[in-house]
Amino acid sequence: MKVAIASDHGGVNIRNEMIALMEEMNIDYIDFGCNCSTSVDYPDYAITVAEKVASGEVNRGILICGTGIGMSITANKVKGVRCALVHDTFSAKATREHNNSNILAMGERVIGPGLARDIAKIWLTTNFEGGRHENRVNKITMYESSNQ
Repeated sequence: MKVAIASDHGGVNIRNEMIALMEEMNIDYIDFGCNCSTSVDYPDYAITVAEKVASGEVNRGILICGTGIGMSITANKVKGVRCALVHDTFSAKATREHNNSNILAMGERVIGPGLARDIAKIWLTTNFEGGRHENRVNKITMYESSNQ
């Protein structure tokens, strides 16, 4: 598995935790920043990661900002992306099993580093169940394709 990761200025600390976690789990990743505390525009980072996921260059993506909301809204504008904003472990598992989410968004001002690590570990190791869920994800894909 290969993961693209990025944050804005509000998510740098959790992004660094995610990088450490992926290194511990021997997961290949591409880090798209940011490494600053000065204000940057989250869409620049979300679009970069979302396009890498949508193109198939990477399998999944992780995005972090202050709340995760801006990143998730932006990422979901890219065709083929199913970005889930997650702040608990149950949702992390469910969004992989049922929605086949390919990008995880989290908010550094909402959760701490320990919970973020737990969420990401579950999200990175949970497989899509398919079955009845595949039909539902396919409906999303068909709708998305018909409206482009």
